[in-house]
Amino acid sequence: MDETRSAALEAKAWPFEEARRLVRRYAEAPPEKGYVLFETGYGPSGLPHIGTFGEVARTTMVRRAFEALSDIPTRLICFSDDMDGLRKVPGNVPMQEALKADLNLPLTRVRDPFGTHASFGAHNNARLCAFLDAFGFEYEFASATEYYRAGRFDAMLLRVLERFDAVMEIMLPSLGADRQATYSPFMPISPKTGHVLQVPTLERHVERGTIVYAEPDGERIEIPVTGGHVKLQWKPDWAMRWAALGVDYEMFGKDLIPSAELGVRICRALGCPPPEIFNYEHFNDEKGQKISKSKGNGLSMEEWLTYASPESLSLFMYAKPKTAKRLHFDVIPKAMDEYHQHLRAFPGQDAAQRLANPVWHIHQGAAPASDMVVPYSMLLNLASAANAHDENALWGFIRRYAPEAGPETHPGLDAAAGYALRYFEDFVRPAKTYRPADERERAALGDLRDRLAAWSGPADPEALQAMVFAVGKEHGFEPLRAWFAALYEVLLGEAQGPRFGGFIALFGIPETIALIDAALAGSLVTGAAPGD
Repeated sequence: MDETRSAALEAKAWPFEEARRLVRRYAEAPPEKGYVLFETGYGPSGLPHIGTFGEVARTTMVRRAFEALSDIPTRLICFSDDMDGLRKVPGNVPMQEALKADLNLPLTRVRDPFGTHASFGAHNNARLCAFLDAFGFEYEFASATEYYRAGRFDAMLLRVLERFDAVMEIMLPSLGADRQATYSPFMPISPKTGHVLQVPTLERHVERGTIVYAEPDGERIEIPVTGGHVKLQWKPDWAMRWAALGVDYEMFGKDLIPSAELGVRICRALGCPPPEIFNYEHFNDEKGQKISKSKGNGLSMEEWLTYASPESLSLFMYAKPKTAKRLHFDVIPKAMDEYHQHLRAFPGQDAAQRLANPVWHIHQGAAPASDMVVPYSMLLNLASAANAHDENALWGFIRRYAPEAGPETHPGLDAAAGYALRYFEDFVRPAKTYRPADERERAALGDLRDRLAAWSGPADPEALQAMVFAVGKEHGFEPLRAWFAALYEVLLGEAQGPRFGGFIALFGIPETIALIDAALAGSLVTGAAPGD
């Protein structure tokens, strides 16, 4: 047994805890199908979003953890429920009025309002695949329409027909009285209109594999349950898919726990073992309210990637999936810096420590080296103090601090500089509020300025930090954090800030002196920052 596998057997990281459930599932014998199947589901009535990324990223983390523990092959299917009927027209697509004529058609028969694909479902499926491909996920795309029409679900659909009463016994108690009166797990695809119909099943003919239902005009029609002539209601459909494909693992949001519990029971009623399941908490916005696509609150995928790297988002998804977390712009700097802290720690860790490091799970065990010689948060402070408007301005400071660094040799740092500038312009600059120094603070800032002017040694961050500490102590700041708060509020216009010795080393001693002079002259409060 190699070192990684040995360590993985005891690893406490949540993907390994999940993976060990799958190991136990096949402790006696490998699956007859020859592989362990992971699944994620997608409803293509809307576009891929940050939750889609999170579900595929987290599922992939469990998959890779399992592969570290077992030699059984794995597959990941991203399943699109694209045969479902269009219930309402999404508010964020063109051709609103035209699409109303397509209500209740399967999504793969609804016209594409963007005019690029054969259907709205095909358009959104293509967006999903492009989305997943952009992040390098390894997956297989699966379409409900294709699977139903090709007969891949036929055997299990016939079993649902055979065990209709057992499925109804599970489903009916979960429904209201009105819904109970009309409910059937089978939704016929009307040969007259093409609509997905939610109508009662009037007759069942197990021997012929058919059901009888009434069209809205009253005509009774007999159709087979196979070959794409019907679509199951989504909860029985979820369970049927588990059973038909032999799904071994699936995760879902906390709000779907009751539906998953019904699915587990239906899967067993169909004579198949349900998958190992895992529920995660949803994200909240800055007010603590659940993020909703319809509300448009919270942070979108595109917004995160405007200000930070995909890997930082993966780190955010990795951390505490069962804990509700705020997904808002102010979490981005911390995620960026923590990601690179984990990268820097990785080379010096032993096998057990690496498996507990999030970057093992983000990079499937092959974590790259970090080239962030300047933290993201420091780049923000630098942009603020330098009044920087482009990356070249930032690189001028960075090269002086780290002469060996450059955009070509440090592409991660170069990308981070661009992210930081955009973040600074959109969030930091509008919120900056400088205040004037009080009498004691003015004396301390004057002292700090004079000591910097007399500084003859190299711009060593630790030595400069010690000098900043000494100034605060000698001027009676107690607690000492009040001195650093004054530095941030008076010099940077922010409530929090960097380790100040490192900031001086990066920004430059002459530049810091000029910044202090501007603050003491009152020009920062009036908006005339150095460099204007």
